[in-house]
Amino acid sequence: MHLIVRSVAALVFAFGIASPLAAQTNWPDKPVKLVVGFTAGSATDVTARMFAQKFTEAWGQAVVVENVTGNSGAIGVDKVAKAAPDGYTLMWSGNAAITILPSLQTLPFDPLKDLAPISTSLSMPSIFFVNNDLPVKSIADLIAYAKANPGKLSYGSPGVGTPQHIAGELFCRLAGIKMEHIPYRGANMADVMSGVVPVGIQNAGAAMPLVRDGRLRGIAITSLKRSANAPDLPTVAEQGFPGFEATSWFALMAPTGTPKLILDKVRAESLKVLADPEMKKKFVNIGLDLVGSTPEETRAAIAADIPKWAKVIKEAGIQPSK
Repeated sequence: MHLIVRSVAALVFAFGIASPLAAQTNWPDKPVKLVVGFTAGSATDVTARMFAQKFTEAWGQAVVVENVTGNSGAIGVDKVAKAAPDGYTLMWSGNAAITILPSLQTLPFDPLKDLAPISTSLSMPSIFFVNNDLPVKSIADLIAYAKANPGKLSYGSPGVGTPQHIAGELFCRLAGIKMEHIPYRGANMADVMSGVVPVGIQNAGAAMPLVRDGRLRGIAITSLKRSANAPDLPTVAEQGFPGFEATSWFALMAPTGTPKLILDKVRAESLKVLADPEMKKKFVNIGLDLVGSTPEETRAAIAADIPKWAKVIKEAGIQPSK
């Protein structure tokens, strides 16, 4: 009798140990939510759906994009940070909510403690562009014009606290010039084309078609190296500002505590998506650069960007929009 009891106890103990591992190995065995902090049709949403479709095909379970909007993506991030770490709630995050917003407001989550990075999959540089009638064809020309015409230049961005706004303020401080910031809610190209605002900074996906067909004059791109999508457009860095980099990026994340087996499976599948020739073509067509970083690289980038942008925000006196 004692032997039977001990055997049953041993079996219970063994299954108690094995069950979590078995659950991880069989993941996913039900639909997975991929949370996006922006509205349907936004660049974050569109790219998330491209990955979600491929994940669904690979895993045989629906990967459903859930748009949890508000506060520049922070509401969605908070939902994921507080979700059960079981792999069934993942995040497709832009960088603004986790690297810029912490310096503009108190957030209910800690980007470094509450989120487990999986991989930065894609990045999108921004483009500095000007109205075609402005006598500016380079960064040097822009600086010279600003200094010769104090108080006359303004630049538009997609909004206060966006990567483009912060890039503009960083550039102005490094160049020793002043341009008034004009925040928009989204794209601002029409006003630059008409001359209402002479300078614009916008993500490459939105701005590149207008630069290519000559309706706007592109003068610089904000990636550290020239983009394969715009090889003729020089970087800000090579035009006198070494190390200048200000890009938007999209990363896969999960709640802290999500099992490593699951995180590794998600990253492995995301790398397959990036290696797919058809998907690569789609990404390039909308102005995206492929990244595919490790979790450690993504975490290091977040840890470096938070103080980097905090310094710019403090020195420029940037206040959150109301």
